[in-house]
This record gives sequence, C-alpha cells and structure tokens, in this order.
Amino acid sequence: MGFHWRWDFTWQILPRLLDATLNTLAAAGIGYGIALVLGLVFALAQRTPYRMLTVSVREAVEFVRSTPLVLQIFFFFYVGPQMGLRLSPWVSGMIAIGLHYASYLSEVYRGGLEAVPKGQWEAATALNLSTRDTYARIIIPQALPPALAGMGNYLVGIFKDTPMLSVIGVAELMHTANSIGSENYRYLEPYTLVGLIFLLISLPTAGLIRLFECWVRRKLGMR
Repeated sequence: MGFHWRWDFTWQILPRLLDATLNTLAAAGIGYGIALVLGLVFALAQRTPYRMLTVSVREAVEFVRSTPLVLQIFFFFYVGPQMGLRLSPWVSGMIAIGLHYASYLSEVYRGGLEAVPKGQWEAATALNLSTRDTYARIIIPQALPPALAGMGNYLVGIFKDTPMLSVIGVAELMHTANSIGSENYRYLEPYTLVGLIFLLISLPTAGLIRLFECWVRRKLGMR
C-alpha cells in the first residue's frame, strides 16, 4: 500500500469525486438559499413591536447558534422519525444547514438594518409609507450592501461544512472519499483530491464575492 502517489488510481476515482462535487455544490447552494430567506425572516421578526415574538425568535436564534451543526443534522434525521417527521438524508441535511446558517445570517442582516440612518425611517413615515413598503423599497436595499461581506463569508462557510452531511449518508465529497478509501484501502489520493477540490472552489468563490461587493458599492456610490 505505502504512501506513494498512484496516478492510475487517481484517474480511476476522479470521476466519482467530480460527481460528488456536483452534489456538494447543490447542497451548499440549496442550504444557502434557505439560509438567505430564513435569515431575513428571523432578522425582521426581531424588529417587530410584538415583544413575545421578538424574544422568542431571538432566543431560538441564539439556541441554534450555540449548538453544533452536526447535532442539528442528527436531530432532524434520527430524532425526527420519533416525532412523526420522516425525512430523507438530503432533506434533513438541507433543513439543518439552512436553519443553522439562517441564525448566523440573521445577525448579519440585523447589523445591516441597524446601519441604515434613522432619518430614512423618518422620511418613510413622512411619506406615509406602510411598514412593508418601508422595508422593501427603502430600508432593505440600503441594508444589504454593508451586509454583503458577511453574507459571502457564510456562503464559503456552508460549502466547507457540507462534509458534515456524510454522517447521515449524503453522497457529498467526504462521504464519497470515505467510501473510496474503505473499498480500496487507500485514503491518500481521495482525501488529497477532496482537499484540492475544496480549495479550488473556495478561493475563487471568495474572490468573486469580494469583486461583487466592490461592484455593488461602486454602483451605489459607496466607498
């Protein structure tokens, strides 16, 4: 077996890892989409005049942020059926990732919302705009640009956390690498390739996010 690199084995396993890469990207994309929407809902729910709702959502967000993602994945997949909620590994993983990162993104949104000058709220009130129109047309468009950096960081974070889905059998990169290693008793090539794939995707993505952030700021006349 040894620790020497086998190129024939590398080319043999590469197609399986590339297929798993597509699953990993899909998992990250779907999970991030859920987190984007839920995170905004959580952030807005903490700004209502209804104290019970505000406190409940705030405590729920803190609870999710304070518990490990892997525990939440286990909960949805293994505890869910005991509560009458039977979900596939994919659905369980997407819900867990989406909910987990929504709690973090809600804080990113909250920071952006609080950065909007108070005068914008007063102007909306003077124009007799409804709360919905105030958020949709004035506040949220101004709150998102400052939040882009944090939102982009969590996109990369979700991508790097997808290997946790392997614990419930989702066929992402790490699960596939583990399967290849156990089948062939060689782990050097699959694990190294997985690391390289994550690196080759994460670094350009982070760079593109920074470019997008700069473009948005220029469009809005922000420094």
